[in-house]
Order: sequence, then C-alpha cells, then structure tokens
Amino acid sequence: MAQCALRMSKLLFFMPLLLTGLLLLSACGAEVGSERWCKALKDKPKGEWTANEAADFTRYCVF
Repeated sequence: MAQCALRMSKLLFFMPLLLTGLLLLSACGAEVGSERWCKALKDKPKGEWTANEAADFTRYCVF
C-alpha cells in the first residue's frame, strides 16, 4: 500500500512537469507560412505531409 502511494505521489509530481515541457516544446515550432516553416517542409519527404501542410505550403510558399 505504501509503495502505491509513493508511486502516485511521484506521478503527481512529474506529470505537471512533463505536460509543461511538452507545451513549451510544441510552442517552438515555426509559424505556418514563415521562411523557416517553408524550408522545413521542403526538407520533409512529401509522403509525410498532411493535407493541411500541403495546402498551407501551396498558399504561403508557392504563390
């Protein structure tokens, strides 16, 4: 029983840290349509593009 409580307290301690880290990392992506974003998409294999990425690439990087 004590081990379960210890695991739960560790989980409750590390979960907010993990979520905060993921939030910060996701905010580091290039803004859609920026030169950095266009270059990153050019370097990414076209088979891995999503439909939204393809449409945004056409809208911001081609025209």
